[in-house]
Amino acid sequence: MKHKRLIAGAGLLGLVILIAGWTLYGRNGHFNTEILLLGNIDVRQVDLAFKAPGRLAAVNFEEGDAVKAGDIVASLEKPDFEDERALAAANVAAQSNLVKKLESGARPEEIEQARAAVASRQAALTLAQSTLTRMERLAETDAASHQLHEEAQAKRDEAAAALRTAEEGLTIAETGGRVEDIEAARAALSASEATHRLAERRLADADLKAPSDGIILTRVREPGAIVNAGETIYTLSLNSPIWVRTYVSEPDLGRIRPGMTAEVRTDSGGVYKGQVG
Repeated sequence: MKHKRLIAGAGLLGLVILIAGWTLYGRNGHFNTEILLLGNIDVRQVDLAFKAPGRLAAVNFEEGDAVKAGDIVASLEKPDFEDERALAAANVAAQSNLVKKLESGARPEEIEQARAAVASRQAALTLAQSTLTRMERLAETDAASHQLHEEAQAKRDEAAAALRTAEEGLTIAETGGRVEDIEAARAALSASEATHRLAERRLADADLKAPSDGIILTRVREPGAIVNAGETIYTLSLNSPIWVRTYVSEPDLGRIRPGMTAEVRTDSGGVYKGQVG
């Protein structure tokens, strides 16, 4: 019983993808005829580039080299990226400590310092009020000038404001920060953490990795070069999947469907299994 032969996609390996001029045969149990088609390998390639600008520290492969998915094919100099990560980590630590401080309140010694500040401001206010009272009595008898009276009043007001500030500081030390202050600090911490994650990714992206198995077609840049984000460093020919492109005449189109098994033959005698895709 004769079988129909039709070529479609083939699972080829290694350097076979460099061979062109394929002869394609396909099989279909529903027909007792054969179809002979000619086609070519589709060369699928991708340009490899860094996400960030920088100076090339290493270019690890030559043209024609085979690479595996995940291989580091090139690297940028990393000190700047490492400093960015260190700075971001320090900001996270500082902001985290601030959040903890606002949530838990001050340490005992800080509370004592705040209480001492309140006592000092209270004593200063008492003295300023006493001075103002004396100036008011002297002003009534014209024994003190109007200017001295105003100066005493201003000092009393300053002392009162300083006392209020000290009392607010003591309240925060004893009870922790206000709700809105805590929420603002938490939001700032989240922003710092996001910046740190970004710095981690930028450092990781300083290594350029092969996205899949393939062959280096072109090596565009050399170590020491300054490259921009998105600038091609390599062009990589992908190994898998491999496709054969062929054209079917209109009368035969209805006899072909996706998923049919196929056979690919090369001019050199190689035979490979595939399927219509």
